[in-house]
Amino acid sequence: MTLTRCKYTDSSKYKSGKVSGKRQKAINSTQKHDEAEEADDRPENEDASQLIDDREYDSVVSSTMHVTKRILNTQHVAIIQPYIKWGPRKSATKPELMLQEAEALVRSLPKWNIELSLKVPVETLEKRQLFGTGKLEELKAILRAQQEAGTLLTCVFISKGTLTYGQKQTLENEFRLPVMDRYSVVVQILRLHAVSMEAKLQVALAELPYIWSQVKDQEAGSSGKGAIGGRIFLSDSQRQMLQLRERKLRHELSTIRSHRELLRNRRKQKAFPIVAVVGYTNAGKTSLIKALTQEQSLQPRDQLFATLDVTAHAGLLPCQLEVLYMDTVGFMADIPTGLIECFVATLEDAMLADVIVHVQDMAHEAHPEQRAHVERTLQSLMRDGDRKLTEDRIINVGNKIDLVPDPSDLPRSADTDADDRLHLISSQTLHGVHELLMEVERRVLRVTGRQRMVIRVPMGGQEVAWLYKNAAVTETAADSENAERMLVSVVITEAKLQQFRHLFIRNHSL
Repeated sequence: MTLTRCKYTDSSKYKSGKVSGKRQKAINSTQKHDEAEEADDRPENEDASQLIDDREYDSVVSSTMHVTKRILNTQHVAIIQPYIKWGPRKSATKPELMLQEAEALVRSLPKWNIELSLKVPVETLEKRQLFGTGKLEELKAILRAQQEAGTLLTCVFISKGTLTYGQKQTLENEFRLPVMDRYSVVVQILRLHAVSMEAKLQVALAELPYIWSQVKDQEAGSSGKGAIGGRIFLSDSQRQMLQLRERKLRHELSTIRSHRELLRNRRKQKAFPIVAVVGYTNAGKTSLIKALTQEQSLQPRDQLFATLDVTAHAGLLPCQLEVLYMDTVGFMADIPTGLIECFVATLEDAMLADVIVHVQDMAHEAHPEQRAHVERTLQSLMRDGDRKLTEDRIINVGNKIDLVPDPSDLPRSADTDADDRLHLISSQTLHGVHELLMEVERRVLRVTGRQRMVIRVPMGGQEVAWLYKNAAVTETAADSENAERMLVSVVITEAKLQQFRHLFIRNHSL
């Protein structure tokens, strides 16, 4: 029996990443088995359900954040996008693009209608009333004119990460309308898109830092003398309720995450390489996974934060090696740390993946800023982890090139073999998808230490069955030199190769 290293088997017939036949059934069976075991092991979720349906808490969060379970209620929104005109804190993103993103947030909520959109220059975002006195009077006049003209306004969305309690109180008193910030609007979107119990618990936990920050601002503003603007401090019982709620939420999430870690360990035992797909919200992560796997059940949505749960999708590389693509929650700029931290655990699978595919929306004018934001966030998330974010693990993908008006505007990579090159693709037209699959294969094999080999084994022997079970068999053929032998092309890890040698090969030299 001999083993031969080979550069490549014929992959031209494997242009699809779809897993079919027995392989698909095997992977589906594995996933269903894992899910069934997870469901059997998971404790009852009565406490978790009670945390989601808590009327006392709902009254607190409604008064603090203006969020409600009645998401489908019609809202008529005036959007105000403040931006710093100059100085070191000026954003690299154009005010027009910042306003577009604020509008996209509102459009992500059903029956939320944009009645007015304004971008307003400010010197700083820290003033108590946020805007200068003259600008504030101008905004009040604009809102009043809209209402007098018959436009119904039910709330004002100030597109700033978090408004302080004093800023919100002042603006609500001046505008005589409820005022929401980005934190509040994003939480409302997350509430809408949370499907699994874990996602619902994460959203519930994400609300608490905001409430506590508002309480802290209120106390600092009142110097301990009572209420500001007619609002009353939280009662002692409400404070105790929030503290108890936070402890219970963290406990429930810890229990759920321990089960996810169990599933992750099972995947490791089955030796499936993991490819995490990350990117700015609405960059086309789910669409790309659908293009790579041809999984028809995937239904991508043109919405912000459409994916909150990490989901695994089986795919096949050109060399016939099965991989799992992990879909993840999207990133967004100007989202407060307290909101991001509650979703860090959701990104654990991405941080521990063998390869990370970073999807970027090339049709978006601010895609360079979006890319930089995702990279900064990933670096910060992995800073304290066991695994470093190295270039050989990251594949940069420029998606939606079919929507770019002038293809000459697309960046070109001078070195097509460089790890940091940008792979231009369209998940809709499938342009560049096969080339991307080839790159994913190259990275997966390199990072996981797998190699392609041709092994000559006895016809009908135990060796063939062992290889099918422990390696990716890409091709089998009769040995033209020996009718009792066959040639098996495989992709195999070094550990499994040594195991094969120990079991079946007396002469261990290649």
